[in-house]
Amino acid sequence: MPRMTGARVFAEMMRDYGVSHIFFVPTIMMKAMAEMEDMPIKRVLVHGEKAAAYMADGFARASGKPGVCMAQSIGASNLAAGLRDGYMSGSPIIAISGGTLPDNRYRHTYQEIEDFSQFGPVTKFSAHVEAAARLPDLLRQAFREATSGAPGPVHLQIQNRGGQTMEQEADIDALVEKQYACVPAFRPEPDIQHVRDALAALAKARRPVIVAGGGVVRSSAQRELVALAEKLRIPVITSLKAKGTIIDSHPLSVGVSGSYSRDCANSTLNEADLVFFVGSGAGGHVTHFWHFPSAGTPVIQLDISPSELGRNYPNAVSILGDAKVALQRMLDAAQPKSPDAAKAWTGRVQEIVAKWRAENEPHRNSDAVPIRPERICKEISEVLPPDCVVVSDTGHAGIWTGTMIDFKYATQRYFPCAGSLGWGFPAALGVKCALPDKPVLCFTGDGGFYYHIAELETARRWNINLVVLVNNNNALNQEITLNINNYNGKPRGNWTDLWTFTDNNFAKIAEAFGCVGIRVEKPGEIRDAVTRAFGMNKPVVIDVVSDVNVLAKRVPIHRPT
Repeated sequence: MPRMTGARVFAEMMRDYGVSHIFFVPTIMMKAMAEMEDMPIKRVLVHGEKAAAYMADGFARASGKPGVCMAQSIGASNLAAGLRDGYMSGSPIIAISGGTLPDNRYRHTYQEIEDFSQFGPVTKFSAHVEAAARLPDLLRQAFREATSGAPGPVHLQIQNRGGQTMEQEADIDALVEKQYACVPAFRPEPDIQHVRDALAALAKARRPVIVAGGGVVRSSAQRELVALAEKLRIPVITSLKAKGTIIDSHPLSVGVSGSYSRDCANSTLNEADLVFFVGSGAGGHVTHFWHFPSAGTPVIQLDISPSELGRNYPNAVSILGDAKVALQRMLDAAQPKSPDAAKAWTGRVQEIVAKWRAENEPHRNSDAVPIRPERICKEISEVLPPDCVVVSDTGHAGIWTGTMIDFKYATQRYFPCAGSLGWGFPAALGVKCALPDKPVLCFTGDGGFYYHIAELETARRWNINLVVLVNNNNALNQEITLNINNYNGKPRGNWTDLWTFTDNNFAKIAEAFGCVGIRVEKPGEIRDAVTRAFGMNKPVVIDVVSDVNVLAKRVPIHRPT
């Protein structure tokens, strides 16, 4: 067994697992960073630990490989906070932090607290690495945990604030298990009887609906899902994370359901007599707190994690397996349904979708100034390249993009925030690092962009040439209704201080960082601005001045009758 430092082992294992980027804030594992000097690993220094975690998250979602982020002990709390979104989205992230030395504990050591427990709620696996000899097996376990089953973040705390313990030598074998270098590490086969039972239930149903979740995207099962829907003539709804699974113009496409939804999707779920959740935990967001489908609606669920089967709805049929493999088995065994046999239900759903489109078309075509966000999304839809990736922040950004952007090509992809405002921009940087040859558009509001605006310098320094479109209304306008309610319907005094910002031109701010800035104030300018931005091969910020009084529609808590 060769003798080497833990730092050298770390560098070699990262290389051999195929890691191409590490997002970090110094000072952490600096000897290992030096060992990587002649390796094909980009060490991306960023301006904040949360941003590093968000970049690793975006990288992981786009590449299917674990994203790696690192910080010393004083930044570990920020790193843990940055893993929250990746945990909720099932991203394979490997987080490395420094930790306390046993001799220093309980003695008020400068910059140190015991932060290990903070990683517990946001990781699948978190472990101490207290000696160089333990690094290989624990790093292998980290990759196994991150990529197996339902993927997710993992964490290793390397002893000493900057991980200096790994500078020690030991007899170490830097073995890697390449099977765990990407998601999914395994594709478990479903029980064939459960497949037959599900098909029998779908055949019997008069108004079945498929709901595609994030597991469909992680499994790359989009083609199989659409093929099954076409064979059985079943309308397809998606979660926000699975938007783009089926193109919006497809006759079976209904849209995103739940809280950030198209009304037509929730209405369709409300009328369904059987719902087939694929790669979805049927959580509160996609069902709007379990109002769609309503209690008592029969459910079929396909998931790679046994603990998710039946968690939120009692399942008529549960299928344990990888989405891509299980859907293919269903395709192989399914008897095609004739268009006439499904016409009543598919026709009804198409009516619901057409009604929603007709109601929203005036806003999508509005020439109003300041610009309506619906018009922004319509113009984006018209010019997105066929292989474009859209990354969205949360809140209104997620609602606008999830409902109003139409995907025309099966090759277009969408990665939304799971809930942490400010995630969008740094995550989009990670997506672009993973997919350098594909156009990437980040859609965020001014409130979200402010969080990590310093990463414009990172984009310029590393030539991460994405396009950031800022829906700039100088406010967190999604708070308007909440504040009106808090004032009992009669806002007064300085109530706008609770949700407004000063008027800033983000195009000029971008130029000050050495990026390209474009200011858009009229609807007719949007399409040309986006087209030009994609052609520049530089980091570009498009500041679109929008109407602060246009609020994204919120779904009521009660179920419509």
